[in-house]
Amino acid sequence: MLINYVRRGEGKPLLLVHGLGGNWRSWRTVLGPLAAKRSVTAIDLPGFGKSPPLAGEVSIRTMSDAVSQFLREHDLLGTDAVGSSVGAQLVLELARRGGVVGAVVSLAPVGFWAGWERHAYRASVCFWWRIARLMKRPMPAIATHEWSRGLLLKQLSAQPSLLSGSNVLEEMRSCATSVSFGATLDGLVRAAPMEGIAAGSPGKRLVIGWGRSDRICFPRQAGRALKSFPDAQLHWFERCGHYPHWDAPDETASLILKTTAD
Repeated sequence: MLINYVRRGEGKPLLLVHGLGGNWRSWRTVLGPLAAKRSVTAIDLPGFGKSPPLAGEVSIRTMSDAVSQFLREHDLLGTDAVGSSVGAQLVLELARRGGVVGAVVSLAPVGFWAGWERHAYRASVCFWWRIARLMKRPMPAIATHEWSRGLLLKQLSAQPSLLSGSNVLEEMRSCATSVSFGATLDGLVRAAPMEGIAAGSPGKRLVIGWGRSDRICFPRQAGRALKSFPDAQLHWFERCGHYPHWDAPDETASLILKTTAD
């Protein structure tokens, strides 16, 4: 399975896995500080960015299989891993399998829904995807202005008007052109509840991060994530939405480096 990636920095390996609709550039807000300390590998998930889509089933399981194969091929088994949103659920799955990744930072993992919450997730994300596709031409102008960025990304960010216009434009273009967006979304909302790790199981350090103002994966879902991964530590990001690495990049980079330190 061919997976596109970039590598920055030197030192202990660190893997970055983006969220739904994004690509490796979703991490640009923290890539510099992380690469100053670590050898960072940021990938495009199958069907996103420049990575070709999976043949057949698209799910966390099959994407995790593809990422596991990538790690084996690049001699990165056991690397520390950070994921955001869909990528956050994926790195939890890799941690659950054992022997694939080292320490893990999972930022607002999807999938810990109850009742109507999975339908709210689908509706919210579908709306954002359709806007990205419908407004490809005016998107550069929209990304330029603070007020329009605020309207466009209020579901993802607690402070969208403060985001970089170039980062917003890249994310929206990536979302609009992702060939596996719909299939990945369908696989997520139809999936059975995620299996966790029993308390006291041997393993590496695990931190789950959540924004207090997350409108995609509501903060109350953090408690369910901890029930599935009881040995995990929970880190709250104040005044942050679904992407803490956008709203609080310094705090996010610090958390990652602290969690994955030797």
